[in-house]
Amino acid sequence: MAYNLTSSPLFSPDPNEGVYAEVIIPLALPRNYTWAIPTHLRANISKGSRVEVQLKNKKYSGIVKTIHTDKPTAFEPRDILNLLEEQPLIYPQQLKLWEWIGDYYMCSEGEVMQAALPSHLKLSSESILTYNEEFGENFSDLNDEEYLVAEALLLKKELKLSEVQQILDAAHVYPIIKGLIEKKVCMVWEALKDTYKQKLETYVHLEAAYHNEENLAKLLNEWSKNKAPKQLELLLSYLHVIRTEGEVTQTNLLKKANASSAQLKGLADKNIVRLEKRSVDRLPTLPRDIKIDFELSAAQVEAAESVERVLNEKSVCLLQGVTSSGKTQIYIKLIEQYIKAGKQVLYMLPEIALTAQIIRRLQKYFGGYITIYHSKFNPNERVEIWNKIKTGETKVVLGARSSLFLPFKELGLIIVDEEHDPSFKQQEPAPRYHGRDAAIYYASLYNAKVLLGSATPSIESYFNTQAGKYGLVNLTERYGNVQMPAIQIVDVKTIITKEKGKIILSPQLTEAIQQSLQEKKQVILFQNRRGYSPYQICGVCGWIPQCENCDVTLTYHKAKNKLQCHYCGTSYPLVLTCAACGNHNFVQKNFGTEKIEEALVEAFPEAKIARMDYDSIRGKNDHDALIKLFEQQKIDILAGTQMVVKGLDFEHVNLVGIVDADGILNFTDFRVNERAFQLMEQVSGRAGRREAQGKVIVQVSNTHHPVLQFVQHHSYEEMYRFEIENRKNFFYPPFSRVIQLICKHKDKNIAEEAANILGQFLNDKYAAYVSGPAEPAINRVRNQYLYELLLKLPKDAQFLRQCKQDILQQVSIVQSNKRYRSVTIVADVDAV
Repeated sequence: MAYNLTSSPLFSPDPNEGVYAEVIIPLALPRNYTWAIPTHLRANISKGSRVEVQLKNKKYSGIVKTIHTDKPTAFEPRDILNLLEEQPLIYPQQLKLWEWIGDYYMCSEGEVMQAALPSHLKLSSESILTYNEEFGENFSDLNDEEYLVAEALLLKKELKLSEVQQILDAAHVYPIIKGLIEKKVCMVWEALKDTYKQKLETYVHLEAAYHNEENLAKLLNEWSKNKAPKQLELLLSYLHVIRTEGEVTQTNLLKKANASSAQLKGLADKNIVRLEKRSVDRLPTLPRDIKIDFELSAAQVEAAESVERVLNEKSVCLLQGVTSSGKTQIYIKLIEQYIKAGKQVLYMLPEIALTAQIIRRLQKYFGGYITIYHSKFNPNERVEIWNKIKTGETKVVLGARSSLFLPFKELGLIIVDEEHDPSFKQQEPAPRYHGRDAAIYYASLYNAKVLLGSATPSIESYFNTQAGKYGLVNLTERYGNVQMPAIQIVDVKTIITKEKGKIILSPQLTEAIQQSLQEKKQVILFQNRRGYSPYQICGVCGWIPQCENCDVTLTYHKAKNKLQCHYCGTSYPLVLTCAACGNHNFVQKNFGTEKIEEALVEAFPEAKIARMDYDSIRGKNDHDALIKLFEQQKIDILAGTQMVVKGLDFEHVNLVGIVDADGILNFTDFRVNERAFQLMEQVSGRAGRREAQGKVIVQVSNTHHPVLQFVQHHSYEEMYRFEIENRKNFFYPPFSRVIQLICKHKDKNIAEEAANILGQFLNDKYAAYVSGPAEPAINRVRNQYLYELLLKLPKDAQFLRQCKQDILQQVSIVQSNKRYRSVTIVADVDAV
């Protein structure tokens, strides 16, 4: 009989009976393996414990999922080697979340573990070579490479695999190691090492004898007479710091006294001060204090009360508030309630870039109650944040998608801001989960509430409110009763220019920018392409430089003077000669943010201009620094990609320009109208957020596109009605569930054959729901040819589960064929 435990230790009724654990290790295994729990570990191992196990002569740290007494019949389970901590690393809720994500998104729990845990908590072993003392020192039978390694082993006694690679200056060293083992020069073993290191700080304390004022005065007097100026200065600096700051660290003291560590050691040797090493936090903390210094408007009060009423009745509420309506202030009031109730809050944003501005606002109101978490932190910092959340010390976490995996002790509320944003969907690698949907499931495990927020909700979320699954609260007026921005559509087809090509700055946009600058206001220009020119074409024969690894054109980056592939990241030198006809006449087509920046500098030489895109924002703090400059009005015009669209709040912006709306409206995707409306409405919402009505200029050639009318009226409901009818007619979400299958291989024929076999099986059983296989618009990325199948399945849980099982089974059958073993088959559930 199998039984599970939560956090209580295991006490076997019969000490002779075998006890086993299903353990998750960070590998993409089809199923979790079982290990035996040795008698001496049984009293302490429980669900969520981190243990050391061995698989194929390699050691891993794994997480215990279940404990039972059912011995596997197909194999003899190995023993768990060690228990790595006394307390479980994660709570049962995390294990359930991992299982749900693995099951729903068709991946392994090992892949979920790989994404969920900080790298320092998912250890794998390193091969260590140890010298065999019985071999002696006669290396005459060894070849040159074996001799080098053996000599190093003789001196050091142990070598890591990485050290052997350095000695031989080669990556593939296994044949040499194998030869040394066979000749009994060395042995190899696997070491599992904890890579997390506590940060130690040295604190300086005055010895007890000098706490007496008389003794201290006597010492200072002697030193002033004996001409020991450096030690006297060091001691006086210590006394100043201890009185002003309360504690003295060695680093701070040496800096203030301009002294050396040797001089401080001299004081310690004379028993005047004592040095103490202490573990400290890597991340600075603020005092815990709640200071809410604003009042909600009447509309906000009504919305906040409605949200509370809805959350009393339903688990999920959608707050649909127009841009600049003050949704964040409602979040802040709600967070305050949960902190006072002793609960934890997760505040999710779609991208790291957004956390910089909002964290400053939240820290102003909540001080040390707030912690930020995202992938830019180093592994040691992430472990420390993890531990504080697990103990309940941290009450509010602000983070991107990955913050969902944190081990909350008493989670009460999850806020998913900008819930419509596609960045909440993980693309590569697995697990390809949707942060919003996973957050709703995660909250249910704690009986916690979820508040979704957006000015332009996803069609799926709004559909759920109409179906009564979620509650809905509307906030229809901007804070301070500021009017929604006026939208002006500029038809670029009617503009005649000397140079043929797309218009960057129309006369209407140029005039509006000039007007804003005269009024000392700021301008944001949005273009959904980075770089200088998306492609260049030979003016004689039409040849276009393409990436060697991907079937895409290369983007010209003028600042780097290089061509770059935006799919695989490969850079190429600038092409000056046509590979087809030998001419040097290249024409640059279309434009990116880099070219817009150049055009702005030329048109407005007196203005301070900056660019915000992936190329200009690389460092950990670059984005925050640029936002601060814009907030302080040290930048007049900001040109950027989607980074400028998402949730940023600037007080002095009164003009927004969407430079090339055609590029947003013409994607081949069933969500194109929804995404175009969201992008244009969100970017227009950056204008006129405080005082006078803002203005938005949309440059477009297809002026009759229906989405433009919805944007002009700021009417989400019109867009929703238009879209939901189309989705229903063509059986797209929210009326169906979408699963995209992608077959990848370096040989196009093999990729196509594998896709056809998979497609044939699916058509036999699910013909009414399958499209493809077919080549996507970009059919080769990173030297892998792609073939896609799309399944639009009914929203029936049992039917979906059966279909997923059939797909996984068929994928295994296809890959069991030697010809297709190396084909990568990706299943993307709810693909976006």
